[in-house]
Amino acid sequence: MTEVDNDLISKKELLEETGISYGQLYRWKRKNLIPEEWFIRKSTYTGQETFFPREKILTRVNKIKDLKDELSLDEIALMFSPQLTEVVLTKAEIQEHQIVSDMSLDLHQSVNGKTDVFSLESLFYLFILDKFLQSGEMSLDEGKHLFHFLKSNYSRFQDKNAELFFIRSMGAAAFFLASETRDICFEEHVKVVSRILLVDELEKLKSKIQKTRKEDQYD
Repeated sequence: MTEVDNDLISKKELLEETGISYGQLYRWKRKNLIPEEWFIRKSTYTGQETFFPREKILTRVNKIKDLKDELSLDEIALMFSPQLTEVVLTKAEIQEHQIVSDMSLDLHQSVNGKTDVFSLESLFYLFILDKFLQSGEMSLDEGKHLFHFLKSNYSRFQDKNAELFFIRSMGAAAFFLASETRDICFEEHVKVVSRILLVDELEKLKSKIQKTRKEDQYD
């Protein structure tokens, strides 16, 4: 078996390993919970078979199984979508449910002025920013730079499985976005501080918001 084959799992293996049915798998596909491009047709000695990227599909199926008793399939599909949907949260909601830290909210206010209402787009950029600030990898001034960078550029990459790179070169910080990255090479003096897959972070944020809304319904 080649290295590429090791990265794939057959449909039969997937159903056996996860305990889901053929019908569930294709219903989730129709509902856009599993991307069309993850269904990979390959020739085998028994004919044409369907394979999936192993790590991605196992993570996704297990996530759907965890969520399907709490959320509708449509709500889960929205959570997995790379689109910045029309969601609005108040500053009080963000603070109450600790979606981002007060430090990041204060930074947003210093850049954009005082506001008590946040769109999903602004909150997503803050969520990314907060991840770096909480790790201690980024200064507040660099955080302002990152917020402006995402605000100016992310919309062109939101459907492209983009990665955000945070690098330092000769002590200076820089950011760039790349889609469908595989191998990437930097000069020796460039340090990659961090790289994150943005669609994964958006999914985490949407999941947090969905759970927040569910909790508020029962308060």
